[in-house]
Amino acid sequence: MPNRLSNEASPYLQQHKDNPVDWYPWGEEALTKARTKDKPIFLSIGYSSCHWCHVMEHESFEDQSIADLLNEHFVSIKVDREERPDIDSIYMTAIQALTGHGGWPLSAFLTPSLAPFYGGTYWPSEERMGMPAFKSVITAVADAYRDKREEVENNAGQVKTLLTATSTRAPKEGVLSKQILDEAFAALARQFDNENGGFGAAPKFPQASMLEFLTRRHFGSEQAATARMLNLTLDHMAQGGMYDQIGGGFHRYSVDAIWLVPHFEKMLYDNAQLARVYLDGYRLLGQPRHAAAAGDILTYVLREMTGADGEFFSTQDADTEGEEGKFYVWTGDDIQKALGADDVPVARAIYGISAEGNFEGSSIPTRTEPLTKVATAVGIPLEKLDKRLPILREQMRQWRAKRPNPGRDEKVIASWNGMMLRAFAEAGWTLGRVDFLEAAKRNGAFLQNKMMRDGGLVHVYQSGSARIPGFLEDYANIIDGFIALYQADFDPQWIESAVSLTTAMIERFADESSGLMFDSSSGHEPLVSRARDIQDGATPSGNTVAAEALIKLGRLTGDRDLERRGSAILTHFARPMAEQPLGFGRALVALDTYLAIPKEVVVAGPRKDPETAEFMEAVYSTYQPHMLVGLAEPRKKRPAKLLPFLQARPMRNGSVAAYVCEHFACLPPVTDPDELSAVIKRGSGVSWSEF
Repeated sequence: MPNRLSNEASPYLQQHKDNPVDWYPWGEEALTKARTKDKPIFLSIGYSSCHWCHVMEHESFEDQSIADLLNEHFVSIKVDREERPDIDSIYMTAIQALTGHGGWPLSAFLTPSLAPFYGGTYWPSEERMGMPAFKSVITAVADAYRDKREEVENNAGQVKTLLTATSTRAPKEGVLSKQILDEAFAALARQFDNENGGFGAAPKFPQASMLEFLTRRHFGSEQAATARMLNLTLDHMAQGGMYDQIGGGFHRYSVDAIWLVPHFEKMLYDNAQLARVYLDGYRLLGQPRHAAAAGDILTYVLREMTGADGEFFSTQDADTEGEEGKFYVWTGDDIQKALGADDVPVARAIYGISAEGNFEGSSIPTRTEPLTKVATAVGIPLEKLDKRLPILREQMRQWRAKRPNPGRDEKVIASWNGMMLRAFAEAGWTLGRVDFLEAAKRNGAFLQNKMMRDGGLVHVYQSGSARIPGFLEDYANIIDGFIALYQADFDPQWIESAVSLTTAMIERFADESSGLMFDSSSGHEPLVSRARDIQDGATPSGNTVAAEALIKLGRLTGDRDLERRGSAILTHFARPMAEQPLGFGRALVALDTYLAIPKEVVVAGPRKDPETAEFMEAVYSTYQPHMLVGLAEPRKKRPAKLLPFLQARPMRNGSVAAYVCEHFACLPPVTDPDELSAVIKRGSGVSWSEF
């Protein structure tokens, strides 16, 4: 008989609706029961594509004897972390403090007043690998709550005090300067993997914000070291098994140091951030392979992660038929079935598919061998092989698609859509892809029509229903996305939406006593504490995305108060950025934005005129991270009221013209796209303000 989760919209909660555990969704019914029955709460947090969440469900939550123990001694609550990042953040902080580590599934035991007193992550159903059996954990916690109540309450009180301090205490303010960027880069260089790219050892995460910081660093210094770090990392990630060589898109992370064996789930936010990193790498370093990787990621998103109204879905599962990665791996027999006899040895050579395999007897496709070497090995001219490869790859993709597909979580999460919106907007002009720009515009319209409500945002949209008030990360990322969409589409409605949401964000999230922002709004449900994450996790910190968006929007609109608010956030991260750069990548990017003197480029001409498009292609042909771009359309007064730097920028003798200003001085108008490109590139070095 289905439990209470059968009425929930979340696919993750739905996965547990037939468990014998008497699950409750988070809400007043469960919390009231815990208080009135004086029962502790077992809180289980995960998400739909989480492999170990599935394992714990099958091993423990489907086990009647374990369910009986939970039902007798606890009120069991199941939470989708993607729906409730506020709850996840609070209890992840607590479990990390209690155990020294965290992850999902997150398993926490709380008092009826919601204070955590014990917890962990995955526990097996039977004792193994040094971990206690989950049944033993349940019994021990239930006994402690019954027989050692005072000790439990004291422990819970200490953790609650820590959580309160975390949410109210702000890091000490520091001076914002270029020295922070220098110190951070020096620290990163020491942690860089000079053989495989990326930072640290296994497991290895893509660290998109850190790579974005490296692109900023190279733009400012053009050092051979940064170019090598970027190329090595971007190439190794795109060639390894962490990238889906057949269908496109990145998996979550690599379990090894060489980017070979991934954790197979695919997350929208990873692909949004990495698409932008590859775009930036292409514009900065001029490598066509980086442009190809960016385009391939976004093509995958359009094909498999985009809804009918332009919305972007959240995740694809790691598992199919109970096995992680089963959908993605290949055997020799698979290749024989998918391709003609002449193509089999070619595919084996290109994708490293062998009889012995590279993952549990099967092969994860990789592209570690240069195509020139493959052409020699298979005896096919390089030009012919290059033309054949896309056809062969598509045949393999279509054959693979006939397998049982990974589950797809079709929740539409505001913050992740904002990230992907920006990626599509920036890719439209950079790659000359009208379809990418159209995808960005459709998504922008979806966000306006479905997820902007009552002057603010909702966090989740699914099956025609918008729910859960938006969090700081939602506001910050959608504002960021709308800014990028304006600078790609030049419809003033996008800036108007960004300004409107910024006003709401300040009203609902700002902590005026510190200058920082809370992750949840003043109108959210009160919890045991009010979360405020300052470090980047799987996604960038809401505070640092907000800081950069405030600075950019302040400069576009001429609103110095917005810029001041953005810099005030960053002052609290001055020392952490320099000393712990891996946790503050997006803050470093925002600091680089703040310190740099922006270049203003205004194109004067009709918005949909082909000549105007030629100028825009020139604008976006090079990497210019500090450039403010606007369009001054003839007889259109509304944009100039929103963006003062568009004022007094007319066409020249009836022709499109461009105006470039930097260091508070403007060059003569430019009337040729090639000349505009040259003017922008001549000033491509960066100058930083000193404070």
